[in-house]
Amino acid sequence: MKTVRTRITTAVIALCTAGLAGHALADDFLDAAKQKVAVATMSQEKWDGPTTGPKAAAGGTIVFVAGDMKNGGIVGVSKGVEEAGKAIGWNVRVIDGQGSVSGRTAALNQALALKPAGIVVGGFDTTEQKVAFENAAKSGVPLVGWHSGEKPGPNEKASLYANVTTVTDDVADVAASWAVVDSGGKAGVVIFTDSQYAIALYKAKAMEAVIKKCGGCTVLSFEDSPISESSTRMPQLTTSLLQRFGDKWTHSLAINDLYFDFMGPSLSAAGKKGDGGPKAVSAGDGSEAAYQRIRSKRFQAGTVPEPLNMQGWQVVDELNRAFNKVAWSGYNPKVHLVTVENVGKDGGPKNIFDPDNGYRDQYKRIWGKP
Repeated sequence: MKTVRTRITTAVIALCTAGLAGHALADDFLDAAKQKVAVATMSQEKWDGPTTGPKAAAGGTIVFVAGDMKNGGIVGVSKGVEEAGKAIGWNVRVIDGQGSVSGRTAALNQALALKPAGIVVGGFDTTEQKVAFENAAKSGVPLVGWHSGEKPGPNEKASLYANVTTVTDDVADVAASWAVVDSGGKAGVVIFTDSQYAIALYKAKAMEAVIKKCGGCTVLSFEDSPISESSTRMPQLTTSLLQRFGDKWTHSLAINDLYFDFMGPSLSAAGKKGDGGPKAVSAGDGSEAAYQRIRSKRFQAGTVPEPLNMQGWQVVDELNRAFNKVAWSGYNPKVHLVTVENVGKDGGPKNIFDPDNGYRDQYKRIWGKP
């Protein structure tokens, strides 16, 4: 009898120990998430990018081929490229791929026909346009991408001199960590992505992995919906998800703010409050509409924006390095999280993330421009 009691006591102790260990791990995960969010919400006032590089190459025309000019992130980068192009002394032409594979193919072919000094691939994947990229490589036209793959830097296989982007894993980690922290480790999450873009699917899977590591959190649904069709798809999809999950749906994570542009009316019709659940956080790109929603607490709680204008300047700097036949800069901008608490900082009054770190002067100094 004593042996049986001993075994029972030992089993109970083991269960309790396991439970305590589980709680400790959960607490550690939540604490780590809180630290990531705290760092990501800090202001970025110190320049951490390149300080050396080649002087400006001779003037010429570069073409910015936009994946879709309805996408606020792409528009923001194109403006940065135009601004930096003027500063370095180049002509910049923008061609809209109009959100379709055929449109982007036509836009790239049009760009090649112009025989430019360089081409910027703005917001679409290299694998989609393999033939066009091969033609560009054969013609000797350097290609620099923005969000043209899941990783920053060169992509020799795609003939891409460099891809300008923040580190995708870091962006996904911060966005998902905010949902974990905001929910106290109990988030019920729906993730929105578009699998026609490798970077979008990669980012969404990375967010999913973070939520799955959170013991008390749940991935309710992983929604693959074309971002170019958000205006028509999202209202009904939002209603459908509310019917399926009700209040279990506490947070939304998306690879782009554009998904949240068209959710508000459906949420309002269901009696949801703008600052209540499901709370939406985007892992890019920090559109003007997103800033306005965050500021007014209307169905978006946060965004992990790209420093779009600054990245436009980096794109031009990378092209200049390509023209001068030197290595890419190696610069990866740090991840930044915008919430209602800091939406007025780092360019927030202009509804963009535009760090006050003097990047324009830094690049002009590198190029030898006044």
